Amino acid sequence: MTVEQTDTLVVGAGQAGVAMSEHLGRLGVPHLVVERERIAERWRTQRWDSLVTNGPVWHDRFPGLEFAEVDPDGFASRAQVAAYFERYVAQLNAPVRTGVEVQRVQRNRGRPGFTITTSSGVIEANRVVAATGPFQCPVIPPIAPDTASLYQLHTADYRNPEQLPEGSVLVVGAGSSGVQVADELNRAGRRVYLSVGPHDRPPRAYRGRDFVWWLGVLGEWDAEVAAPGREHVTIAVSGARGGRTVDFRLLADEGITLVGRTRGFEDDVVTFESDLGDNLARGDANYLALLQAADAYVARNGLELPEEPEAHRIAKDPDCVRQPLEALDLAEAGVSTVIWATGFSVNFDWLNVDAFDEQGRPRHQRGVSSEPGIYFLGLPWLSRRGSSFIWGVWHDAKHIADHIATQRKYLDYHRAALRAGGDGGVPGEARMATCTTSKNNRMEAK
Repeated sequence: MTVEQTDTLVVGAGQAGVAMSEHLGRLGVPHLVVERERIAERWRTQRWDSLVTNGPVWHDRFPGLEFAEVDPDGFASRAQVAAYFERYVAQLNAPVRTGVEVQRVQRNRGRPGFTITTSSGVIEANRVVAATGPFQCPVIPPIAPDTASLYQLHTADYRNPEQLPEGSVLVVGAGSSGVQVADELNRAGRRVYLSVGPHDRPPRAYRGRDFVWWLGVLGEWDAEVAAPGREHVTIAVSGARGGRTVDFRLLADEGITLVGRTRGFEDDVVTFESDLGDNLARGDANYLALLQAADAYVARNGLELPEEPEAHRIAKDPDCVRQPLEALDLAEAGVSTVIWATGFSVNFDWLNVDAFDEQGRPRHQRGVSSEPGIYFLGLPWLSRRGSSFIWGVWHDAKHIADHIATQRKYLDYHRAALRAGGDGGVPGEARMATCTTSKNNRMEAK
C-alpha cells in the first residue's frame, strides 16, 4: 500500500483549517488539509436558509480578504460565507483535499509521527491539527419525548418554515439560533413557544458602534478564562434583517409566548421550570453592564459618540412573564413540532492518542496538546473568548503554526549537529539553522 507523507496534517477545511493552512504556508511548513465533505461544509448544510453571520463582515473575516459583495457593516449569508472560504483557499493555493474522511490517528511506535487512516488511503505525518471546530454533533437532550406524532429536529436540520408540518412550534433554547428561528417562524404566521434559559444578550449596537466593537475596545474578546459557571452561557444576538438587539419582551409583544427552561415531557404534556423571570433579569443585567462599561469608556477617552439614554430602558414584563406557563398540553395547544436549539458537542473518536482528560475533553494550552505533535483549533475558549469566531480562530492558528515552526527549527539544529559529527563541535550553520521547507517533505523525528 502506498503511504503518503507530509509534515503536518490538518483535519477539517472550515474556518479553522483554512486559517491553519495560511499560517503554515507562510512559514514554509509542508502540510495537507483534508476535509470529508466540502470546504466550509457546516455553513452549507447545518444552517437554515435565512441565516446570516452574527457579526458584521468588517469584523467577522480573515485579514487577507474582504467580503467584497457585502457592505462592511452588513451581515453575510451562509452561502456568502462558504463562497468566501472557497475564494480564500484559491487565493492561498492551499493544499486542501476534499472528500477525504479521517478515520483513525495513531502514534507510531519506535519511530516519529503518526499514522492516519483515511477513506482514501494512509497518510503519515509528524503532526496533526484537529481543526474540526465545535459544531460537530447536534445535541438533543435526553428529555426529548419518544412521540411519533411529534415532529422533532435540531436547528442543524431546520431550513425554513415550509419544511415543518402545520401547527404550533415549541423552540427549546434561546441563544442566537433559537431566537432567530423562533422569530422567523412567528413572522411566518406560526404560533411559537420559546423556552428561555440563562443567557447573555448584548446590544446589537450602542452609541453608533456594533457590540463586537465594544467587546473589542473593552478587552472582552481577549478574556482568557470564562468566569466560573459561565463557560457555556449562551449569547442571544442576531444579524437577521439587518441586525437588532434581541429583546425577549419585544418578541413576546410580537406574538411569541415565552416559557422557562424545559423540564421534561410526560405523555402529551411538557413542563417548564419557574425560572423565566430570573433568566430574563440576568440577561438584562448583562445587557445593562455592557452599556455602562461603554459609557465609562466614552467618558474616559473623550469620544464623541451620541448618547442613547433610551437604550437603558427595560420594557415592562408581558403577561407570559408575569404569569408564566408551568405546563403545556401539546395537543390542546396544537404543537406539532419541537425544534431543539440546544447546541453541539465535539467528537474526537478518530483521535486515538493520549490527549484527553477523564471526561474526554482535550488537554491543551492554547491549542498545543499534552500529546506532543497533536494540536486543537477552533474550540470555544481555546485561548480567549473570541477563539471560536472567524477572526479569533485566525489568531489562534498563528500561535499554533509558530509553535510547529519552532519545533521544526529545533529538529533542523539536531540534524545539522548529526551531520557535524555527533554531540559536539556544532558548526555555525547549525547554530543559525532556521525553519525552512524540507525539499523532500520527509518524515522528521518527534
